[in-house]
Amino acid sequence: MSKKNVLLAFFMTLSALMPLHGAGDSHEKKPFDPGHMIMEHIKDAYDWHIMDVNGHAVSIPLPIIAYHPSEGFTLFSSSKFHHGKDTVGLYFLQEVKEESRYVLATTDGSKFYNLSLTKNASALLLGAILLMFIFLGVAKAYRKRSGKAPKGFQSLIEPIIIFIRDEVAKPSIGPKYEKFVPFLLTMFFFIWILNLLGLVPFFPGGANVTGNISVTLVLAAFSFIITSFSGNKYYWKHIFLPDVPVWLYPLMIPIEIIGVLLKPLVLMLRLFANITAGHIIILGFFSLIFIFGEMNQNLGLGVGVFSVAFTVFMSLLELLVAFLQAYVFTLLSALYFGMAVEEHHHAEEH
Repeated sequence: MSKKNVLLAFFMTLSALMPLHGAGDSHEKKPFDPGHMIMEHIKDAYDWHIMDVNGHAVSIPLPIIAYHPSEGFTLFSSSKFHHGKDTVGLYFLQEVKEESRYVLATTDGSKFYNLSLTKNASALLLGAILLMFIFLGVAKAYRKRSGKAPKGFQSLIEPIIIFIRDEVAKPSIGPKYEKFVPFLLTMFFFIWILNLLGLVPFFPGGANVTGNISVTLVLAAFSFIITSFSGNKYYWKHIFLPDVPVWLYPLMIPIEIIGVLLKPLVLMLRLFANITAGHIIILGFFSLIFIFGEMNQNLGLGVGVFSVAFTVFMSLLELLVAFLQAYVFTLLSALYFGMAVEEHHHAEEH
């Protein structure tokens, strides 16, 4: 990459982060709030912010979709949120602004279902499209080059697929590994792609999808459901009829059941916490530029050199973390599948 491209990428990063410094308030300059800035970056939103131009936000509005049991579906653009009106011109939805966060509520207090396409949901769909594009392209290359050595993008993906199959699925699951490999590959690449997209500071990246606990909950739920439905009689016997004296059953059975429920919880929290922590650390060090800059401009420039250098280092480290978290999630899922399908004689041999 040339120096010109490096500088361009650096200033695009600055433009993506600067708007949250409060430059949009032309009447009164507010002190920089690092906590607010960090939360604005890691939480979900109804629009996809790109940059600020002369204090005005440039963003891509996303569709707001709501369903009311008595009124049916309502669809409008999130750009209506920025017109300074209390309502969006609809009979049961109103705009409520809480600390620069727009939420939906009914004017009469009745319940409704918010099915809006948010920033995280859009990034999730983008990740799914990229995943389909990558694997359909690789599958097409295999059909065209049957029996030949991999070439191009195919040669990049094949070693990773073989690694997941031979170093994760086989050792963790055993002879019945083949039926779980498609799910493990999908989960690994899906999480990895979303992690990488979250590290891109400008559109179409920047969405904290895997740092959203709702997303990690659903991913962990898939692993839990597959584990539960794949469990053989030895797996369930170990839980409800453990090999301990009968008088220990009242103690051991609840412990085993709690262990089953804790496994998806660990998957959910591990991915959520590690990805969110990485974003917070990077943004925290970036905030030092503005914190010290408000004290003294020269001090801000001096701290800025250190902060930018450490931010670049942490960003490179996050590239490794993005891969490791996808790998750990896949490995733990494979281990859970292996415990569910393990035969009794295998357990005795081990």
